[in-house]
Amino acid sequence: MSAPTSPDEGAVGPPERLHPLFLIKGLRRSLRSLGGAYALIAYLAVSGRWSTAVIAAVAILLLGVGGTILYWSRFQFRVGQDEIRIDSGVVNRRHRSIPFDRIQDVDIVQGPLARVLGLAEVKFETGGGGEGPRSEEGVLHAITLERAEAIRRLVRGRRVSALEPARTAEERPPIYAMSAGRVLLAGTFNFSLAVFAALIGFTQTVGQPLGIDPFQESFWRDLVAASAPLEQFALTHRLAGIAAGIALLLLLGLATGIVRTLLRDYGFRLDGTGTGLRRRRGLLTKTDVTLPVKRAQAAIVASGPVRATFGWSELFLQSLAQEERSRGNHELAPLAQPAEVDAILEEMGWLPIPPAPRWTRVSPAYVWSFVLALSPFLLVVVVQAVTVWPMAVIFSLGLFALVALRALAWRRIAYALDGERLLMRSGWWRRRLVILPKSRIQSIDYTENFVTRRFGTATLQFGVAGGSAATHLIPAIPSAAARALRDDLLGSAP
Repeated sequence: MSAPTSPDEGAVGPPERLHPLFLIKGLRRSLRSLGGAYALIAYLAVSGRWSTAVIAAVAILLLGVGGTILYWSRFQFRVGQDEIRIDSGVVNRRHRSIPFDRIQDVDIVQGPLARVLGLAEVKFETGGGGEGPRSEEGVLHAITLERAEAIRRLVRGRRVSALEPARTAEERPPIYAMSAGRVLLAGTFNFSLAVFAALIGFTQTVGQPLGIDPFQESFWRDLVAASAPLEQFALTHRLAGIAAGIALLLLLGLATGIVRTLLRDYGFRLDGTGTGLRRRRGLLTKTDVTLPVKRAQAAIVASGPVRATFGWSELFLQSLAQEERSRGNHELAPLAQPAEVDAILEEMGWLPIPPAPRWTRVSPAYVWSFVLALSPFLLVVVVQAVTVWPMAVIFSLGLFALVALRALAWRRIAYALDGERLLMRSGWWRRRLVILPKSRIQSIDYTENFVTRRFGTATLQFGVAGGSAATHLIPAIPSAAARALRDDLLGSAP
């Protein structure tokens, strides 16, 4: 038993440490944070100073190992009947007490290695938010899964009364769940070319010192010259090669989307807890988080032309509760039908989406102001028409495509008042329907410039707490209507 680290440790339980296998995970986190040092090692190696590169690599490894061991030895937590206390810090000791009644919920995350070893990461969601060292104070990076579940039962047991048996009733059917087939279908909609971005990054960092750079003409010239039959085949089957390249591009993009979706959303299940929504998902990294409904700020229904054709959409929740990488945007349904979206909203205590809202379209100035902004490029078209007319045709088609996309987006942008909430519709390719309760609106900015004043329009931007997209806006509203809507929404605020 270690010596007391705080004068009132008797108020809570005995000190506990992270599992010793945290050293593996902690070392990986420590080495990952030293990204700039790896660039230095690579530079030394490429420049031929191998001995210096090896010394630097060993020094970084020793630094990472030492720092991880020191962090583990100085990190302790104590679980009492009413609070959990976390003691951390090497030079500056930090003692953080988290009362159970301040904890919104306990999230459990298991990566692939942690699942094999029976470990879990536990995060106490208190609503404090924030990033950096302070947010790490509410995280137990590696304890046994059994201990993690026991802590969560203890916290929930202190916050839930005996009148809420449904909170722990696993036999209830889920509000929303994804079968393996639906996960694969969602993956087909999540077409992604991220693999090519990774290959580009690889060729620009590792490939160049090795002479592998597909963005240099000399690379392809040397490759073709090294194989005369390949050169002859490429010349003979030029169209077939282009078609095969496009097909390979589409196939890789489709496979990337399916794999990413499968890893993230396999086993997706959403349950009600009485005060929140419990979401479990993941194939390799399994997450189990609860989102408090009272902290929800807005709901976002996302779709696209293809998904909308088949009646599919995604549902996100903009919340004050923070989630790793999402900054408060929580995915509640990766692929859902309208009835499923309404069921989730009903579980939250929100009204379903009305079948035919009384939409108010924004002004056509949304398109014409964009055309006005593009007018200087018409001079480029005129010059090209005199000098290089094929380029003028291509440039003109590009401008026309931009205006056409703007017009398609304008046809979708609209807003509607539905009782005590505001509905905002936007986008043609990336379609969004934002459900924003009036009581969640923290600020409204009325903006205009010298162009919009000429068209008699303005933009309303709504400040909402939480989420990476913490503001929503309605562009090109006639000025009088914008002021009236602003006054109406602010007048209804509590």
